[in-house]
Amino acid sequence: MTDTAHALGDSRTLWELVERRAALTPDRPVFLQGERALTFGGLRDRAERVAAGLYERGVRPGTVVAWQLPTRIETAVLTFALARLGAVQTPVIPFYRDREVGFALRESKAEFFATPGVWRGFDHTEMARRLGAKGVFEAYEDLPEADPSRLPAPPASGTDVRWIYWTSGTTSDPKGVLHTDRSLIAGGSCLAHALRLSESDVGSMAFPYAHIAGPDYTVMLLLYGFPAVLFEQFALPDALGEYRRHGVTVAGGSTAFYSMFLAEQRKDPDRKVIPTLRLLAGGGAPKPPEVYHSVVREMEVQLTHGYGMTEVPMITMGAPDDTAENLATTEGRPPEGMEIRIVDEDGRPVPAGVDGAVRLRGEAVCQGYLDPAQSADAFDADGFLVTGDLGHVLPTGHLVLTGRAKDIIIRKGENISAKEIEDLLHAHPAVQEAAVVGLPDPERGERVCAVLELAPGVAELTLAEVTDYLRGEGLSTFKLPEQLEILDALPRNETLRKVLKYKLRERYAPR
Repeated sequence: MTDTAHALGDSRTLWELVERRAALTPDRPVFLQGERALTFGGLRDRAERVAAGLYERGVRPGTVVAWQLPTRIETAVLTFALARLGAVQTPVIPFYRDREVGFALRESKAEFFATPGVWRGFDHTEMARRLGAKGVFEAYEDLPEADPSRLPAPPASGTDVRWIYWTSGTTSDPKGVLHTDRSLIAGGSCLAHALRLSESDVGSMAFPYAHIAGPDYTVMLLLYGFPAVLFEQFALPDALGEYRRHGVTVAGGSTAFYSMFLAEQRKDPDRKVIPTLRLLAGGGAPKPPEVYHSVVREMEVQLTHGYGMTEVPMITMGAPDDTAENLATTEGRPPEGMEIRIVDEDGRPVPAGVDGAVRLRGEAVCQGYLDPAQSADAFDADGFLVTGDLGHVLPTGHLVLTGRAKDIIIRKGENISAKEIEDLLHAHPAVQEAAVVGLPDPERGERVCAVLELAPGVAELTLAEVTDYLRGEGLSTFKLPEQLEILDALPRNETLRKVLKYKLRERYAPR
């Protein structure tokens, strides 16, 4: 991290960070979208005017404001206007509907709710009124503005809870995750430090700004003073024109994004899909080693992958100068200030190289959950967050994730890692995507089920062919899949396109 970025990383609040960056490079762009551009100085000035407009409407320090907005310049302006006021904001992913949105509004007790109106054929404002939301206003193109001279002083503390993010609800209600300005700055600083970027880079946001990755990425822009291209709707190949026009050097999002870029590259192997691109980076989902090697070999760019979650936006990140082995098989190393503890079933720390449960402590860790009972279960006696992930730390400090606790399949009393099988399946030439789940079985307890998307041009793949291949790769017999399912597309969420394994379990479980 440069000296300037390191100094900015000490900002107490997000608004202080905006002001300090705007004073340094007011005329450099921070957001690019279509034909529009917003500079760092413009972000500061417009956000302050919008803060004044919101203040006139009754938004005060501590007021809870929910917003469900797409990835747009106006969304970023609104969120920093709320940061200027010291409001508590609760972002809601724009693809969520009545159940999730109603839950977030009720649980957060939101006093205002910003919507995009009709977006992608769905009337968000009508939904808000149907749910009985308070203070509904549309914030897609028009934001309220007023004279900022009437504003109170900006918030001085960065350790108050000012953000309520929502974990993805699957078979149960989402959890409200409590963050402070400082926890978000710490998460973004970790990302910036690991990627070794500079003011000459051009980044990109192809994921919802309402995701925890939104502020994570924006903090990085503020620390280093370079812009990002915003994509309100991301689809390939349609988005490639914007990547090329703006000379994007850093792209990514998650493993699914890497695979999409790779698929585009394979359409014309002799022409670089994005000529200026030098780095793919992301996290939020497991990365099979074969994906890393394919990207580096075929796209001729570096790939660095990290580990994060709504509760801790950035935990570890691969660095561009890590070894190929570490970049392919680990999640990178934690930054200074992030403690990783691997523990056994009794909560006792285990040595390097030994698998166990992953626990975390550091400034980027959330303050807990909106529900106090959930917070009580989330931390151990030493204040470490219980993640539900399994893995081990190498002597070099690199973290290797071996799966989720719920992704461990117990077959006849033997533990089987779904991720181990998935990594091997991703290297099979007939496989495009793979997910492995455990299904209830009266004789075995659970049986191993592999669900695959086939590569283009592959018409069929049998269970016998899959098991023969896995045996050839050295997989133990007791880990071999006993059931194979083929889908045109695995079910995914709308944020980082993670595979929704609970849907696979529901679909294929015996009735």
